[in-house]
Amino acid sequence: MLRDKNLIPLSRQHQHALALCVRIDRASLIADSHLDAWQAEMAQHFRAEISVHFVAEETVLFPAARRFRELNPLVDELLSDHTWLRKHFADAEARKLSAEEIMTFARRLSDHIRREERQLFERLPQLIEPEEFAIIGGKLEQALKEADPSCALPSEITRLRPAK
Repeated sequence: MLRDKNLIPLSRQHQHALALCVRIDRASLIADSHLDAWQAEMAQHFRAEISVHFVAEETVLFPAARRFRELNPLVDELLSDHTWLRKHFADAEARKLSAEEIMTFARRLSDHIRREERQLFERLPQLIEPEEFAIIGGKLEQALKEADPSCALPSEITRLRPAK
């Protein structure tokens, strides 16, 4: 389904986070010597974009969704994910994650994004009038201005490698 234009900035940021998840998944077994590089990249993504993204969702999008009883269980799940993900981003910043925890993190972040995209982002525009959704989109755009617009490049260790 075509994404509502008011949600495109969030979806664009989702693509950036999913790219990190794909690279972690394809890394398969992360060597102990590479743990710092992966965690540094995870923390950089959080500082540059994801922390602002979470706040925009929590202050603008989720309150709008809460007006609809059918979306409340989904919003509760997404907020729970945010709490879990924030803890793991903090652990990455402190370089406390094991290779297995990094892989679990990538799966959880990917699942979270897919739930937002396939459930919340599909349903919300159907429930809210276009004029009101445009106002929400403007608030999201304003809230996301704090995100770092620069492109985060993977390190030599974390870049995607061609299949052999």
